[in-house]
Amino acid sequence: MMESMEIDREKAPSTGEEKKETKPIVVVLVGLPGSGKSTLCDEVMRISSRPWARVCQCLSVAATALKDGKSVFIDRCNIDREQRADFLKLGGQQTEKHAVVLDHPAKLCISRSVKRTGHEGNLQGGKAAAVVNQMVPKKELPKLSEGFDRITFCHDERDVKEAVNVYGSLGPLDSSFWLFWTEEVRCQDSTRDNEFLKKVDPSGKAGSEPTVCQKSIPNELSVGEDTVLQRTKMDSGALEVGKSNELDITSTSGGNSADSIPTLAFPSISTADFQFNLEKASDIIVEKVEEFISRIGKARLVLVDLSQGSKILSLVKTKAAQKNIDSNKFFTFVGDITRLHSQRGLHCNVIANAANWRLKPGGGGVNAAIFKAAGSALEIATKEKAVSLSPGKSVIVPLSSSSPLFTREGVTHVIHVLGPNMNPMRPDCLKDDYVQGCKILREAYSSLFEGFVSIVRSHGLASIHNSGRPLESGGFQEVIPTNDDQKAKREADYESENNKKYKGLRRDLKSGASSSMDEEKNQDKSVNMTKSWASWAQALHDVAMHPNKHKNVVLEISDDVLVMNDAYPKAQRHLLVLVRVDGLDSIADIRREHIPLLKTMHAVGLKWAVKFLNENKSLSFRLGYHSVPSMRQLHLHVISQDFDSNHLKNKKHWNSFTTPFFLDSVDVIKELEDVGRVTLKDDKCLAMELRCHRCRSAHPNIPRLKAHISSCQAPFSADLLQNGRLVSSTGTDC
Repeated sequence: MMESMEIDREKAPSTGEEKKETKPIVVVLVGLPGSGKSTLCDEVMRISSRPWARVCQCLSVAATALKDGKSVFIDRCNIDREQRADFLKLGGQQTEKHAVVLDHPAKLCISRSVKRTGHEGNLQGGKAAAVVNQMVPKKELPKLSEGFDRITFCHDERDVKEAVNVYGSLGPLDSSFWLFWTEEVRCQDSTRDNEFLKKVDPSGKAGSEPTVCQKSIPNELSVGEDTVLQRTKMDSGALEVGKSNELDITSTSGGNSADSIPTLAFPSISTADFQFNLEKASDIIVEKVEEFISRIGKARLVLVDLSQGSKILSLVKTKAAQKNIDSNKFFTFVGDITRLHSQRGLHCNVIANAANWRLKPGGGGVNAAIFKAAGSALEIATKEKAVSLSPGKSVIVPLSSSSPLFTREGVTHVIHVLGPNMNPMRPDCLKDDYVQGCKILREAYSSLFEGFVSIVRSHGLASIHNSGRPLESGGFQEVIPTNDDQKAKREADYESENNKKYKGLRRDLKSGASSSMDEEKNQDKSVNMTKSWASWAQALHDVAMHPNKHKNVVLEISDDVLVMNDAYPKAQRHLLVLVRVDGLDSIADIRREHIPLLKTMHAVGLKWAVKFLNENKSLSFRLGYHSVPSMRQLHLHVISQDFDSNHLKNKKHWNSFTTPFFLDSVDVIKELEDVGRVTLKDDKCLAMELRCHRCRSAHPNIPRLKAHISSCQAPFSADLLQNGRLVSSTGTDC
């Protein structure tokens, strides 16, 4: 456990000279809304004899307080370097600059901020939850290089209490005599540790250099939970290093530096959203690591999890130790897999992504984080390799030098891998069939590790340094590929061909339904969005062109259009009106000459909406198109606004129907009449915060949102009530 720890020792007597040297302190608090920054300030100011001022925004107020001899708390979120910069200039060299990071889980911060009332910034309720969710991906931990003299991290209430006690115990004339682990101090191998540990002056004054003393290295800055630095004696003022018996990433073999060792960082596959049993998963991880460890040469495998208290890391670490697996070749690590080098000092050439079967950005967890961190370069490169992924399989995607993951983290390859699903709320659930599930998970790890072996061996000395530049001294171990290695590489390279056999949506059609979930594609508004469609994405086109083969799903048919139910409806009533014209794949293909066809689609959709209204007058409908559909064949959505459906599961589902990404049919027709083409919205809309489509209140997740909209009686927005965008029992004009 990480602690802000005061060092017990006698302070030297105060002298007049020391009094002159005492500096005010600017403490920059860093944390999400609800992390407890204001509470910390209040507690310190309540018990401290030192004069303090609490400042939220105003630089001039802080400057005045410093001139008056007060120390200052900067009580705002300060989540990135830019927000902290101006406050670090306060008082120049005459002030000490400290950071206290309240690094609590986002869920805890949301829970606190939603419940609070009377907040001075009115950041409470649903609004606060939305703000927290927006801030989480932007959080940037402070570094000494920004200008801080001291940095401490608080991860729980005990840490916060220690920080309160330390600052609260400072008197008016006291210097800051405690020690913190700081970002600039890296954990090196045992032969170099002492050069990074600064001595403490026995007089009680802190040295000119930042110093270290904590019971454990903070996760954000160290090698994770697996290497521990301990203070073993303080009588001489020196710090000694004690290492635990746990897995240690700092050891090297053959004289190689850590950065030159090819390393695969991978998350636990299928144990998060796919809800695979952790005990069974940890057994399989250790089993497959033990199987492959002899094949990776001097390379390393690293199991990564974001949570410091991760159960899967604990289980795997224990079982790996029992198997006596070489800790130089395999270890566990706590950190963000997209920032292992820049924030944790661990260089990984290859990272694994727990992907979805569509190989698309989005969802949550590791998949969303990796696609976001890699930028569009990863999505483009992935499309060139594969369009979908089968459970138990993986695909290797080289990163271009333009990707931020390449330039910032030194990642040269991403390996997408898909494991088994045990979550009944996700597609293809195995329903607790762990015989099949374990088989698939073994295949997934085998495919992943085979891919890494093929990268290491096929790239020879072409290793990439953490800066993105080739290492002059080489890097990857040079090994002559065997026939088995060549076969593994071929299998990885051609996995995309096997993936094209995925028939999930076609099976849905045969059972009497068709999916129309329109997932986003990164695309500029002004560019025609023609593209190559995957085999599964041809399902709607097949229905439109060959309706006789799909009579069981067709509700209505004419020469121009046909009507069918959406296979995964996002509301009580959800229809699709498909054009029967070949070559009109999406709304991007529409021009002025297609206006009559779109009016026909609208009229048919309106007719069905009125039919449903006659059956249930409480419903309301919108008719519209997704800006960028995931399935081929232009189709109009006719969807009721109750959004009462078990198939509405995530942010993208919701935002695809409630943000500007959803183009109302009447607006599309009017824009075509006015300018001859439609202005499309990009996928940024799909990442917007969750807001009620009636009252526009923000909510932290889909369950909370659904609970709200089931009872929300607020009127629809004024713009939606205009021009026939909303079809209801009180007005159905087109």
